[in-house]
Amino acid sequence: MDFLYNTNIQFYIIAYLVGGIPFGLLLAKQFTSIDVRESGSGSIGATNVLRVLKESNPVLAKKIAVATLLLDALKGIAVLVVAKFAFGVSEQTLWMVAILAVVGHCYSPYLKFEGGKGVATGMGVMLFMLPVETIIALIAWFIAGKTIKISSISSLIALATLIISSFIIHPEITEIKTHAPILIISFLIIYKHVPNIIRLFSGKESKVV
Repeated sequence: MDFLYNTNIQFYIIAYLVGGIPFGLLLAKQFTSIDVRESGSGSIGATNVLRVLKESNPVLAKKIAVATLLLDALKGIAVLVVAKFAFGVSEQTLWMVAILAVVGHCYSPYLKFEGGKGVATGMGVMLFMLPVETIIALIAWFIAGKTIKISSISSLIALATLIISSFIIHPEITEIKTHAPILIISFLIIYKHVPNIIRLFSGKESKVV
């Protein structure tokens, strides 16, 4: 068990455990006593929180959804900030921390390894690691959300924008010399969106209004 005293290993574990905190589920239960996993897409993310809670209280639903989005993004950023500025871990370690925070959100240890779709947490860690590309992706997400009004499409467009811009702006990412962490996070998000993609092709994916 000596490996547990390794700083990198400690941050990997912390990233997974913090990433797994289901803020959407906790906030919805705290303020409305509704389990968002039992309605809509069953996801614990902001979109499903909004979709489920707005049926009973639209104003409160928006507030909880925004809080969910921010907290899901910040939980990944928080671990990265501590790891980098308090412990000075390497760039390679930071990228692994970023990946594991998203894994934690998608496969939460507190929810029998179920979870959200990883968009907000992925956005958070990428904003820390690749801020310029993430800002470009957020602009694409905002425009797509306002015009298409389908959350899954907006998220996937933003993800594609981030991937493409990362190869353009950072053809070779400093120190790690690979885009693998970005592609791993992207794969997780796309995989978690498979049900949404199926509904899109069948014309059953609902809009967020």
